[in-house]
Amino acid sequence: MAPLPADRQRWLALGLLLAALAAGYLLLVHPWWTVPLLEANRRIADLRERDLRIRTQLEQAPEVARQWQAAVAQQAQRPGFLPEATVELATAGLVQRLEAVVREASPGNRSCAISNQSPLNIPGKEQFARVAVQVRIRCGVPETAAVLYALETGRPRLFIENLNILSQRYAYMAQETGAGGLDVSFDLYGYLQPAPVQEGAAPMPAQQAMASGGDDAR
Repeated sequence: MAPLPADRQRWLALGLLLAALAAGYLLLVHPWWTVPLLEANRRIADLRERDLRIRTQLEQAPEVARQWQAAVAQQAQRPGFLPEATVELATAGLVQRLEAVVREASPGNRSCAISNQSPLNIPGKEQFARVAVQVRIRCGVPETAAVLYALETGRPRLFIENLNILSQRYAYMAQETGAGGLDVSFDLYGYLQPAPVQEGAAPMPAQQAMASGGDDAR
């Protein structure tokens, strides 16, 4: 077999050297140096992005606090929750509100009176605690409309459900003989104010991100 020319031998040796260098890089340098460096760069970029997000949240904190205080003040002017702290007190407040509305619709209970009012036990499956009273009143038509309207449009916000209205053919009071009346039953309910979150119970999103970022850095 004739020997290869010198130039071809040099090119072949150079090719073998390059192949050996590439194999050495793929087997030794890339997995042990390049991959860890790329991973470190990716983590640094993630930490910088997280740091920027945290700084943005901290810069927006005063504005968010101002908007939150404004929302609280606005909500205080239009209370939706019952002011009482417990179910028992809220139930008593509902009864007092009902009695006041009936007295306003019919002073002296001449044409409207409460015939029954009893607390309802509501299972605690809702997001906010509901306080309800089962009510039965006997009123004239205008008084019934006034009572229902006053209950649903007053403050705090109250709701009516399971409304049943039956017509009475007899007079409501003796002095009103010949006048028709209504036998009305319904459930009157409202919602308790949610309990305030205790300090330290749950960290703020920015605090969570900072803690997570510190763990990643370590």
